[in-house]
Amino acid sequence: MAQPDLPKSAISPRRAEDFPEWYQQVIRAGDMAESSEVRGCMVIKPWGYGIWENMQRALDAMFKATGHKNAYFPLFIPLSYMQKEAEHVAGFAKECAVVTHHRLELNADGKMVPASPLGEPLVVRPTSETIIGASYAKWVQSYRDLPILINQWANVVRWEMRPRLFLRTTEFLWQEGHTVHETEAEARAETKQMLEVYATFARDYLAVPVYTGEKSESERFPGAVQTLCIEAMVQDRKAIQAGTSHFLGQNFSRSSGIQFQTRDGKQEFGWTTSWGVSTRLVGTLIMMHADDDGLVLPPRIAPTHIVILPVTPKPETRDAVLTAANKLAAQLRALTWHGTPLEVHIDQRDLGGGVKNWEWIKKGVPLRVELGPRDLESGNVAVTRRDGLPVAGGADPGKPATKAFLPSAVFVRQAAELLDAIQQNLFARALAFRDAHTRAIDTKEEFYEFFTPRNPAKPEIHGGFALAHWNGSRAVEEQIKNDLKVTIRCIPFDDPESAPESGQCVITSEPSARRVLWAKSY
Repeated sequence: MAQPDLPKSAISPRRAEDFPEWYQQVIRAGDMAESSEVRGCMVIKPWGYGIWENMQRALDAMFKATGHKNAYFPLFIPLSYMQKEAEHVAGFAKECAVVTHHRLELNADGKMVPASPLGEPLVVRPTSETIIGASYAKWVQSYRDLPILINQWANVVRWEMRPRLFLRTTEFLWQEGHTVHETEAEARAETKQMLEVYATFARDYLAVPVYTGEKSESERFPGAVQTLCIEAMVQDRKAIQAGTSHFLGQNFSRSSGIQFQTRDGKQEFGWTTSWGVSTRLVGTLIMMHADDDGLVLPPRIAPTHIVILPVTPKPETRDAVLTAANKLAAQLRALTWHGTPLEVHIDQRDLGGGVKNWEWIKKGVPLRVELGPRDLESGNVAVTRRDGLPVAGGADPGKPATKAFLPSAVFVRQAAELLDAIQQNLFARALAFRDAHTRAIDTKEEFYEFFTPRNPAKPEIHGGFALAHWNGSRAVEEQIKNDLKVTIRCIPFDDPESAPESGQCVITSEPSARRVLWAKSY
């Protein structure tokens, strides 16, 4: 029996056929980024960078609302600083890029070669705890100098062997917060607070549901006492660590010499934290929401909320259509949504309507509005939602989107509501997908079956997230990692379904205090 023709899509291959290649094609189709001539590095193009800018803007406001200020610290870290914190350095040693010379000169063969060795090698920052600690050691003298609450937006370099755009690149952009506190309790509260900021941002801006919890000892940030994280499930059912917050205790204070005079005149080392998210969030966003036609952007981080596509088939009607388009754009830009003006773009390029329409579909703009001569006569505009639901609502989300013809004034009144509806639908859809592929598992046989690919030709298609008991041993973690490439993503502490519940380790049958979250991951 002949198979029915699949509906036309912009991306080939489709998600179900080859997820890794689909991901790369979505980035290309959306004109977001491309690989650089420097292996492992990427060029972030304006559309991709616009998404990152909106993430920055929202997070920066959230950081400042919790009392943090921005600063900037050097890109280069003296090797001696790294050597002060042995456990930390060991965790990053294989990823470090090291500068050993300065100045270039021509050799006898006419080739440029490094000329002058540095007195001390410089590490290109993989993270900044050590160099920032050197500054904090000078700034902190008394308890009156605390807390120090600083964030920096920066680039970092980690020599990546298997690069993938946005997810893993040799150079990437991020923010890293670094704080010093008077007491352990204050530092632990800071660590939890910043994790909650990340979880709120993921939910409210990215429409990404996350588990929050603590990493196991083997998965902690190098040198940390405790690492908290947010973990998301994307459409191939793997996990992405979308943000981390670390309680560093006094480890880095001791190595950097961050000491202060206490309220009773004694000397004590400061209690420090660090926390960060990166352009990896852009990759998370793609894998979470995109479809076989390209990007699907949550409105709250979309560079453009609404694109107006003038339909001008005849020269004699072009001016009237463009005038109406500009009037509509002005009305929409006068609106505010979540405290900011709507971002509206009029695509006036001399291209066919179908070509322009597909381009904005692939870029994931939340709302597309078509306006032509017939619409001028009727007073209507044709509106389409990118998330696949009809504007009027009530249809099957799996069916193709349908245009709604609305009076122009009605659309202007409803624009903000439509954007809210898209934002909420994307979150609900992602949450339903995650919950449908998260299972409580109690036996070793079921656990191994859950993570075994259904089709060896498609190894990404496995169960998803497993909530299973663990006896707390690193040996069990290593066994499962070696057998299945599955790790403990976190020990959840915020989800009712994973609340503490005693049981038996899924591998050893030894006592376990609670279930932990297991998954394959990026």
